[in-house]
Amino acid sequence: MEADLNKRQQAAAREPSPKAAQSVTEAEALNRWRLILGQAADEGLSGAESYTAGQFSYAEADEVLSYLYDREYGEEQGYRQGGGQGASQLTVPKWLNKVRELFPKRTVEILEKQALDRYGLSELLTDKKLLDSLQPNMNLLRNILQFKGRMKGEALKSAKEIVRAVVEDLRRKLEAQTKASLQGKRSRYTSSTVRSLRNLNIRKTIRRNLKNYDKARKRFVIDRLYFDGSVQPHSKWNIIIGVDESGSMLDSVIYSSVMASIFYKLHAISTHLFIFDTQVVDLSGRLEDPVDLLMSVQLGGGTHIAKALRYGESLIENPGKTIYILVSDLEEGYPIQHMYKACKDIIDAGCKLLVLTALDFNGETVYNKHAAQMLSNMGAHVAAITPNELADWIGEMIH
Repeated sequence: MEADLNKRQQAAAREPSPKAAQSVTEAEALNRWRLILGQAADEGLSGAESYTAGQFSYAEADEVLSYLYDREYGEEQGYRQGGGQGASQLTVPKWLNKVRELFPKRTVEILEKQALDRYGLSELLTDKKLLDSLQPNMNLLRNILQFKGRMKGEALKSAKEIVRAVVEDLRRKLEAQTKASLQGKRSRYTSSTVRSLRNLNIRKTIRRNLKNYDKARKRFVIDRLYFDGSVQPHSKWNIIIGVDESGSMLDSVIYSSVMASIFYKLHAISTHLFIFDTQVVDLSGRLEDPVDLLMSVQLGGGTHIAKALRYGESLIENPGKTIYILVSDLEEGYPIQHMYKACKDIIDAGCKLLVLTALDFNGETVYNKHAAQMLSNMGAHVAAITPNELADWIGEMIH
């Protein structure tokens, strides 16, 4: 009951009043309370002179809110699967259309999120027409990854296009800074095809264009710009990323996959990516396409961090040039001393071990703090950071 009231209040409070420009009358105030409290408040409000249930001002909005939030009540409390008590029973497509007609965009996003996350209206994701009508965003991407096992045929194709749209947007936002952080110092002795102000060699550009000086107008005519290349290490750095695919790590799985794909395209870095629960799946061969990579992730299951660490250890070729990144909440499902031993062996071999309790932009993380402290004490770098901060950290390590 309390959860239902809170959710209805969040949505109802965003419903614009038709009398917003006027002072709120007693009748209007009662109607707003009725929208927040739901149908169960009819009897209590009926004693007020200014309220008549049959003249409830927000009947349509109440119908769509009840269709969703009445799911808080069990069968013993009179909840019916059809939702609402109007003349016509809502279906998911009708409900979604009404939500968009009655509420502003921000409220629509909240209702869609709660429909998927809290009430499991998976029809939003398994019906192609409904899926195509949803706005691609991070929340929708999360839900697709959670429900993709129930998608088939055309709905699955639509889901992949949504995943691609969101992932490409993420990649564009992260790629420029990542490259700037990792590509190395500028070199005056090599040219670059990357044309950016950051790499512009002003002296060389002026010197090579002296022949084009216009004496009459006293100015240079620049017919070519020259750009510096980057200093590349003599041997590649190896980045190994192991990602815990438990449900609580979903955002970190998404960002790890996108970042690994960006690292993969940089010539100075060799990248390995694997995900794990109680088993380990190496996804290094799919880094070219992060969409294919994400659609192969199976969320949930137990967690065997020590086993995953030992697998990643087998990928180490040059420890002094290896950055090992473990993305996990450190909630080990097996004897934790084996996890500590694996981490110590990796550090003692000469690798740089970075343990990320979260890799996303939210900064909210729940993890085993005692385990994190133990790993920090033995020399691991432990943090919850953003993807941009990860790129900067790696950039400092390899330069």
